[in-house]
Amino acid sequence: MIEPLLAQQSPSAGILSLMPILLIFAIFYLLIYRPMRKRQRLQEDMIKNLKNGDKVITNGGIYGTVAGLKDHSLILKVADTVKIEVAKNAIASLQQPASKE
Repeated sequence: MIEPLLAQQSPSAGILSLMPILLIFAIFYLLIYRPMRKRQRLQEDMIKNLKNGDKVITNGGIYGTVAGLKDHSLILKVADTVKIEVAKNAIASLQQPASKE
């Protein structure tokens, strides 16, 4: 009598058939999720450590100086007489100091 093909496979064949999927998840984690999480942590730390006088750039491209801090927003001085209130999450980065050339 001929036994079905499934009965002849060893239990390790089931694990081997899952290896490509596990490999894809491992690559996804290492190349996408982990670096994204690291950038997010650095961004959160930068926002948490903002203080008056820091020069920042918003996501909208506005350059300004932090003039005041609130719980979820900050006052950004963009000109001598112009101050705007922006969400802390709208801060993209700190301005790099101008190089002397």
